[in-house]
Amino acid sequence: MSENVQLPALGESVTEGTVTRWLKAVGDTIEVDEPLLEVSTDKVDTEIPSPVAGTLEQILVEEDETVEVGATLAVIGDGSGSGSSDAAPAAEAPAAEAAPAEPAAAPEPEAAPEPAAAPEPEPAPAAEAPAAGGGEGTDVTLPALGESVTEGTVTRWLKAVGDTIEVDEPLLEVSTDKVDTEIPSPVAGTLQKILVDEDETVEVGATLAVVGSGAASSAPAAPAPAAEPAKAPEPVGAPEKPEASAPAPAAPAPAPAAPAPTPAPAAPAPAAPAPAQPAAPAQAASGKGSYLTPLVRKLAAEKGVDVTTVQGTGVGGRIRKEDVLAAAEKAAAPAAAPAAPAPAAASKPAAVPPVSPLRGTTEKMSRLRKIVAERMVESLHTQAQLTTVVEVDVTKVAKLRAKAKESFKAREGANLTYLPFYTLAAVEALKAYPKINASIDPEKGEITYHPSENVGIAVDTERGLVVPVIKNAGDLNLAGVARQIGDLGARTRANKVGPDELSGATFTITNTGSGGALIDTPIVPVGQVAILGTGTITKKPAVVTGPDGEETIAIRQFAYLFLSYDHRLVDGADAARFLTTIKARIEEGAFESEVGL
Repeated sequence: MSENVQLPALGESVTEGTVTRWLKAVGDTIEVDEPLLEVSTDKVDTEIPSPVAGTLEQILVEEDETVEVGATLAVIGDGSGSGSSDAAPAAEAPAAEAAPAEPAAAPEPEAAPEPAAAPEPEPAPAAEAPAAGGGEGTDVTLPALGESVTEGTVTRWLKAVGDTIEVDEPLLEVSTDKVDTEIPSPVAGTLQKILVDEDETVEVGATLAVVGSGAASSAPAAPAPAAEPAKAPEPVGAPEKPEASAPAPAAPAPAPAAPAPTPAPAAPAPAAPAPAQPAAPAQAASGKGSYLTPLVRKLAAEKGVDVTTVQGTGVGGRIRKEDVLAAAEKAAAPAAAPAAPAPAAASKPAAVPPVSPLRGTTEKMSRLRKIVAERMVESLHTQAQLTTVVEVDVTKVAKLRAKAKESFKAREGANLTYLPFYTLAAVEALKAYPKINASIDPEKGEITYHPSENVGIAVDTERGLVVPVIKNAGDLNLAGVARQIGDLGARTRANKVGPDELSGATFTITNTGSGGALIDTPIVPVGQVAILGTGTITKKPAVVTGPDGEETIAIRQFAYLFLSYDHRLVDGADAARFLTTIKARIEEGAFESEVGL
């Protein structure tokens, strides 16, 4: 049995990769998940592990060659695969014993492996996988991922056909208009069939794959290579022609033919380390004994980084792009200090942001990004939106936070940020002004004033903007709101939030001030009529009226609150009343009992 090793998907926007180094040679014995080769893409340098245990029979992609995701890189067999693929040449050899020294005998083995490499290994796994299941395969279906979710798109398969899977081990990733999530395997066994390709959309309940019992088929792979170690040096002797090394096991079959090629491999045999020599300059240059990919070498040269001084953070201490960029930044800071001892001049280089790896590239839009784009455009096309802004003095809240945040966290297990104060004040105002917590059905000509305050909290993630929902926020106190914000935010960034937690919002809050923005004009989500934004907090002088009515100038802390709303239902006066209610609550600062003071 032979197994094809394919270039896996290495990210949503990665479509191809370059083989930078083979870690194994033809004839080497390999364990499951043992690193087989290194691949470099425009996003990441990584090792590709072997999906099965066995012997490396063929290498189909040379070093520094670029191929697309899904391309076959190599063929791994259980030891019998190479013998079976050479069965034809071996059978012909006795017939040709009359003329063993014919020069034509050498090209024939070279031509034979080529057809054997493509057609024969590929059907083998397909034929054996169903047989391993014995017809007892279990269908893996797309589960219900939320009340309003009816379909999902397969974004990435985490396992390949023939892989062994444990119960509840992630099998694939699925994207919906609500959430991106992993689908676990319902049973333990071997992945026999993949029925839905990546980027294909299917309905809930559709069969995605078949998992069956495949323990018996994978067992022979381990013992078989044990008899092959002695043959490994033969193919290694000719590293520059991996294709020619495949028929090498056939050479020992005819005794007369063996002596002829023996002198040639004998010389390279002692130089078995020769294949590793091309990587030696890079290893010596790194000073860490680790391999440098072409991408990293080029970046180091551009940045003027001496790789011998860089400590790699990759697998086995390998130097990565991030290590080179960090070293370049570190080198720039000390260099600037002696040249310009003045504090103002020394701080300027640190303010320059690093160049993004996305610069000058093109990538495919993720499903989440497409959904967000569609919803935002739909919102602007179906609503009459505008924004009202007020300035709020948050000095009293800031003083309360300073006094109570440590004890609050110890008691409640949540961070006491400004957002819980804004959220609590907004929920109280929503109860007083239900028009802000409503939805419009233009087809029916109806307005629904919601009986509960389900507040969506916009969370900035690596995948894009995601909005989990605090259900029944009107029933929570400040501590409850803070716990919900912390929990939902953490799980959303880790992609662990459930689909039901991302739907049902009646009002949304977005904290653009966390990124330093003073004022924004957020877009009202579809199905809602308003969204509240909070700006960053700044200190500035202000006229303050004292207890005796005397006016003085003092340093106060201010923030802007801005409300975007659908003018089809909410008027400017409604927006102003809502915002001034929140403003009064925050400026009063009467949250002592809420924070435990």
